[in-house]
Amino acid sequence: MAMILNLSSTTPAASAKLTKRMHAVKCELNSRERKLEIGSPIIVIEAPKLLKTASSVPCLRANAGLVNPGDVGRIVSRKPMDVWAVRLSIGTYLIDGKYFKPLQLDDD
Repeated sequence: MAMILNLSSTTPAASAKLTKRMHAVKCELNSRERKLEIGSPIIVIEAPKLLKTASSVPCLRANAGLVNPGDVGRIVSRKPMDVWAVRLSIGTYLIDGKYFKPLQLDDD
């Protein structure tokens, strides 16, 4: 069975206009709004439903009260798509950036 593809245009080639449209997609917040670096202290604002360990062999498990709002930790590394390795008192976990915010420390 042979398939034939016929591409025909009702517009003459000389009068056809090609326009290129570019769209900018913003994937991250402004650096002024959110300043996270390795070693930055963070505070958990919402407990994730699932936790993934940041070990060489990661383990995905349900958050059964291990990480709670108000827990404090430090950024260990950054992963793609706004996922961060965060060192908490119970271990190091991969946590999405929407679940925590930078902790403001008062340096007097």
